[in-house]
This record gives sequence, structure tokens and C-alpha cells, in this order.
Amino acid sequence: MPPPSTHSCSAVSLAAPTAADAQELLGFELANREFFESMINARPAGYYSLEGVRAAIAQAEQDAREDQGYQFLLRDGEHRLAGRINLSHVRRANFHAASLGYRIGADFQGRGLAKAAMRLVLVEAFTRLGLERLDATARPENIGSLRVLLSGGFRQFGHSRRSFELGGEWFDLLHFERHAADWRIAQGQLS
Repeated sequence: MPPPSTHSCSAVSLAAPTAADAQELLGFELANREFFESMINARPAGYYSLEGVRAAIAQAEQDAREDQGYQFLLRDGEHRLAGRINLSHVRRANFHAASLGYRIGADFQGRGLAKAAMRLVLVEAFTRLGLERLDATARPENIGSLRVLLSGGFRQFGHSRRSFELGGEWFDLLHFERHAADWRIAQGQLS
């Protein structure tokens, strides 16, 4: 697969991370570490160094070349790094599916950036990448994430009890999916 393309609208832009982004990405991750770790499991300690971020970017580039996953940096209208959105666990044979995940920095919450980024990543997933299904999970108490998924046309298809451990505590997860055929209909295209 060719490297992920760059997408933008007036509110946000998405582009794959490159080595040139390493210092800025490290700063973003360090600034938001405590905030992110209140909702998702911690990254390995070695990630939080320039070498760790560079290695993660190199791995992301390799994953994209091998059609295993696609990462995007989300920038706001002023080109500030505001978050990340990823398509991971790409499953081609018989599925043409991937898992969607995202994180928005603490200072950028509640501005509609995740919703705007979702619209852009759906275009990438269902057109250029030729995926037919995306899945995502969210904790029931994460109202913001639930709103983002629902506004992106995702539908809940399951609820797994006590399926996610964070800080020694178990949480439920809601399971969502979005199909390319439904997305094309919503875009006014034939399925």
C-alpha cells in the first residue's frame, strides 16, 4: 500500500507522522500523559523519549507499508498538534476491516476536532484504503467518545462486561462498527 495520504478541512488536518514530527509528538505525549493514562493503559516507559518516539514513528511507517495499520496526527486549524487517530489491526483476507482508535489532547477537548477528524479518516479508510468495516470500542462512561462514534455513523453492536483493565480496576466496553456500504449511502454514493 502507498503511504497514507494527507486530508484536511477547515477545522483539522490529518497526516501520517514522520521523523520530522518526533520532537513535537514527544512534547504532546508528555504533556498529555497523565490525562491519557486516566482513560487508557500507559505506554511503555521507553516510549517517552525522543528515541522511543522515533522508533514508534518508524514502526508506524513500516505498518503502513505492510498494510497492517495507519496512524495520523491530527492538527487543528492553527496547525497545532491536537491528537492522533489510528486504523490498526488491518485484516484484509475475507474481512477488509480495521480497528479505529483516537486520542485528543486535554487542551483540545470539546472543540469538535475528533468529529472532524473522524469524517476525514472515514474517507481515507473507505476510499483509498478500500476497507469495508471499521470497529471501535469505548467505555460507557466516556460520553465524549460515544458522541464522536455516533456522529461518525458508528452503530453499537455489543457490550462486554469487565473486559478492560485500567489501574487494577475492570471496566465494561461498548463495541461499535461502521460499514463502508452505509457510509457510501450516507455520502450519496451507490453501495
